[in-house]
Amino acid sequence: MIMQPTFVTRTMVELALEQVQKKKDLPALSKTRFKTYDEGLSAQIMHIGPYASEAPTIRKLHHFIEDKGYSRKGKHHEIYLSDPRKAAPEKLKTIICQQVAEQA
Repeated sequence: MIMQPTFVTRTMVELALEQVQKKKDLPALSKTRFKTYDEGLSAQIMHIGPYASEAPTIRKLHHFIEDKGYSRKGKHHEIYLSDPRKAAPEKLKTIICQQVAEQA
C-alpha cells in the first residue's frame, strides 16, 4: 500500500504493469492492485530497522495518539517500503499506520 499522486490513473498503472510483465518474471506482479483506500483519520510513523524491533516505535505512535486526545481504532497496519531480501535489517523502512477515533 503506497499512496499515489492524484495524477496517477488506473490506466497508467495497468500500462506500467503490462510493460514490467514483458521485461521481468515477477511472480507477485499479478497481485498488484490500484485501489482507493479510505481508512479515515489516522496517524502514522516511519520505523527504520528490523521488524522485530518495531515495538518501541509502535508505543511512540500510541502515545502520540493519546497525547493528541484520540484513541486507537482497530489494529494498525504496516506498509513495507524495503525489500528484506535486498536491504540490511537495520535499514528496513516500514510505515506503521493506526486508525484513530475521537475520545468520548
